[in-house]
Amino acid sequence: MPKYIRNAGKQWTPSEKNKLSQLAKQNTPTRVISLKLGRPENGVRAKASELGVSLRPTNQSPYNRKK
Repeated sequence: MPKYIRNAGKQWTPSEKNKLSQLAKQNTPTRVISLKLGRPENGVRAKASELGVSLRPTNQSPYNRKK
């Protein structure tokens, strides 16, 4: 884990919120979103929850059934 994350603790800008929403819609992993925004993963998860943005991949089945 990096020693310093440049935007940790700072207010989220509207453009960062939009970027978070766009990346989540593209099924980008949370770790990659955090690196692109320069924010901790937990901060990204918290903001996504606050905004009602799902970070779960939409292209995977919720069931692990094998046929």
